[in-house]
Amino acid sequence: MAKFEPGTARSWAMESLRGVSGCILPSFTADQTALHEEAIRHDIRRERELGFTGFLIVGECGTTRAEFERFVEIAVEEAGDDMVTIVQAAAGTLAENIAITEMAAGKGVDLVMPSYPIAFYPQDPKEIIEYTRAIADAADLGVIVFAMNLWNFMRLHPSGFAPAWLEEMVETIPNVVAIKNEIGDPGVAGLAEVFRRFSDRVIVADPLEMNAPAWITTYGMPWMGTSNYEYFGDVVPRIHALAQDPARYDDAMELYWQVQPARAATGALMREANAGTSFVHRLLWKYQGWLQGFHGGPVRSPHTRLHDRQMKQLRAAAIESGLPITDEPDALFFDGRVPR
Repeated sequence: MAKFEPGTARSWAMESLRGVSGCILPSFTADQTALHEEAIRHDIRRERELGFTGFLIVGECGTTRAEFERFVEIAVEEAGDDMVTIVQAAAGTLAENIAITEMAAGKGVDLVMPSYPIAFYPQDPKEIIEYTRAIADAADLGVIVFAMNLWNFMRLHPSGFAPAWLEEMVETIPNVVAIKNEIGDPGVAGLAEVFRRFSDRVIVADPLEMNAPAWITTYGMPWMGTSNYEYFGDVVPRIHALAQDPARYDDAMELYWQVQPARAATGALMREANAGTSFVHRLLWKYQGWLQGFHGGPVRSPHTRLHDRQMKQLRAAAIESGLPITDEPDALFFDGRVPR
């Protein structure tokens, strides 16, 4: 069961959605013919050990419909009562994403974060709002609106996701509980506008960990998610928690600066991967987690290839940042950590 009663998603989120939510990617057997269930459970347990309060159930790694349903079941079982589960509705059509939302609600997932499919080419902002409404109306899940500038909506508003659209969603879709705020690059004025307008009504979160201290001190950002925080081990949850307390803010910033080399490395590689593709390098995220004790292993093709230079760059930056990573050779990443 979800952690709130039907019709109370937003009030629950404003009171209870706290901490940091990472990402759990599916793991597969060595021959990639089936889910590796023990590896998935291992990763969720590791998420809890590192201080994460929830996680995104990632839907962009080649799972079949039946596999994704089982992945969701495993995630809810392992999350228990203390971790918030968020399903990624990232299939290719609205009908498929409605089906994912309905399925996830039946399995006890708490929140849904819909993506906008690559074939979705709206001619009017109303189409974006109504697409989001259709997902929200499919079930009693809380909805995280993923407001970013990579959906190819710039022709409709230069921010990529206009605050006016968010206004209508917040005002007319009651189970919108949060905004994942990534609009208006370059600069932070657009991000600040979303915080200013909506933080008293829904949870607003900038998922970029390097911005967290600024938004916590300015707008009291109580929750953040979702991204590849696992690369930093327990550092992102610790910084988020420390920065909530003005008396510990200096401690938060000391930790912040400690991991600057790792931050720079992952930022450079993510920009490289996103350039011209608007595509998340999930295998790179898997490797980052593997450095910190997660299972690792492959995701299904078609996907972006992970190169030696990228692994070496991430490993070296983690070591420079004083992060406690594995000393196992990178070749073992592709086998995965949990035997099968």
